[in-house]
Order: sequence, then C-alpha cells, then structure tokens
Amino acid sequence: MDSKRNNQKLEHPLAQYKERYRAQDPLEIAARCSLPYDAEKGLFALTVFNHGLFAAWPEFTLTPAEPETCPKSLYTGEVQILLIRYLLEGRYVESSGRYIAYRELPWGPVYDLNFQGRCIKRLAFGFGSRLEAFQRAAARLGGVPGPKGDVSPDLPFMPHVFVRVALWAGDDEFPPNSQILFSDNVSDIFSAEDAAVIGDVLIDALKELSK
Repeated sequence: MDSKRNNQKLEHPLAQYKERYRAQDPLEIAARCSLPYDAEKGLFALTVFNHGLFAAWPEFTLTPAEPETCPKSLYTGEVQILLIRYLLEGRYVESSGRYIAYRELPWGPVYDLNFQGRCIKRLAFGFGSRLEAFQRAAARLGGVPGPKGDVSPDLPFMPHVFVRVALWAGDDEFPPNSQILFSDNVSDIFSAEDAAVIGDVLIDALKELSK
C-alpha cells in the first residue's frame, strides 16, 4: 500500500514535467547538460552511479542500457523526476574538487535534520555492521576509495557530480556512524531536496546490490 501511495504521489508531478519536456529543444538540452544525444533514436545517454541510462525525447521514458546489471533503484519514479528536472533545468558545471556537507547547500540548514534521519542514520544503521557488503556494493556503483571512515568511497552520481560517503562501524561503546558529502558543484545543479533524493537513491542502490 505504501508503495502504491508513493507511486501515485510521483505520477502527478512527473506528468507535469513530461508536458514541459515535450516542448524543449533536445539539442539545447544536450548542449546545456553536456550529454550525448542520438537524434535518430531520440535518446539522451546518461550515466548514474556508473550505470548507463537512456532518457527518451519527446515522450520521456527512462530505461537502463544494461537491464541485467543495472540496479532497479536507479530508474524508479523518484529517479525519473530527479533526472527529468535535470534535463529541464540543470546544467553542466565542473566541481572544484572540494566536498561540502548537506547543510552548506542553499536551504540545506532548513532540511538538514530531515536529511540526517532520511540518509545519514539510515546509511549508518543499514551498513554499520556490514562493511564488506557495503564496500562491494559501492564498488559496483563506481565507488573508489576516499580519505575518511572505516570505509569511504567516492561515488559518481553523474560523471561530474560526486558523493563522498564515510562509514564507521559500531562497537560495544559507540553506535555506527556515517557521513555524506557532495562535490561542491551540486549546489549549482540541484536543489537541497534533489540532493536528498540523490542520497536516497544511493542508499537504495547499495542495499539492492548488497543482498
């Protein structure tokens, strides 16, 4: 029932975005977002957490390039909204190489408490006692070793937008802990709510691949 309600919640805004999307110039989208576009097939080629996705134009659909290996978490209704919003409103911006906390995003302080429960704690308690499974799943999402935590991958949400995750295992004295940082260009490309969705999608994909 919860899944059905969530799907219904997503359908209305997605339908509105699809209507706007039809009216766009695909070549303008490709140039603004620095994306390959196959005009003959009407397909944008995106890469999300190391997996290829095709976004069709003018009728928006999102399909995996390799369905047998791509986690289903990477093309849910939630991801469709995130990516169609990127195609409509986003732009390619390079990162300086610096990472920032969620609270450093515009409106981040307002939503930071929600983000802590929605992503930080869910990650810590979902994987704090499963570091090896976490590390294997992160590698399948393009993660490379980062500088923090007991395990710390840097993962490419898109080829130019990175998420740095640090995970500390719990013990008898301390509960597990985690940290999620974003490459500093995320604030030029996505809203704070979009960034939280990126965190959701990452955790969902990690859980799917660690089963």
